[in-house]
Amino acid sequence: MKTGQITSAGQASRRRLLDTATAEFAAYGIAGARIDRISADAQVNKAQIYKYYRSKDELFDAVFAEYLDRIVETVPVTGDDLPGYAVRLYDSHLVHPELVRLATWARLERTPTGDLFHFMPGHDEVKLRSITDAQAKGLVDPEVPAAEVLSLVTAMSMTWSPASVMVTASKDEAEAEHDRRRTALARAVRRAFAP
Repeated sequence: MKTGQITSAGQASRRRLLDTATAEFAAYGIAGARIDRISADAQVNKAQIYKYYRSKDELFDAVFAEYLDRIVETVPVTGDDLPGYAVRLYDSHLVHPELVRLATWARLERTPTGDLFHFMPGHDEVKLRSITDAQAKGLVDPEVPAAEVLSLVTAMSMTWSPASVMVTASKDEAEAEHDRRRTALARAVRRAFAP
């Protein structure tokens, strides 16, 4: 086997491992996840898992960080269009409910108070700068600190997410249901943060 094939096989194993671990952690949380199940489902032996990641916690961190990076890349904050940002987050939660589940488990099992993303210093900088710029342009209420705007818009976008206490949306629902929610969400965000 050539070196390139080994690297490619190693990358494929790591990808299977991360995908399988994502499903396991999203379903069972950190404490409930089982390395034996992840190993069997990913077809990666336990020794290899511990070679990549020293512990189950480190594997969870890798999975969680990957999903956070993905959301930042696919749903960038646009301070001059907070309603649009909220709707894009809603859509992202429909397509990738795993992130909300992972964040919920992290909140329940690791960080019951304070900044959930404390392990990623500066993760909000670009988002906060976008909101601050929109406030300076008179597009967003400057009386509400940018960090609070970001927290509130994010929470509003999760109204129908897997963390909802009322109704959790499903991508299998009729598009008219999603459109109704998107319209309500955009209207609420627009009104909440109008200058």
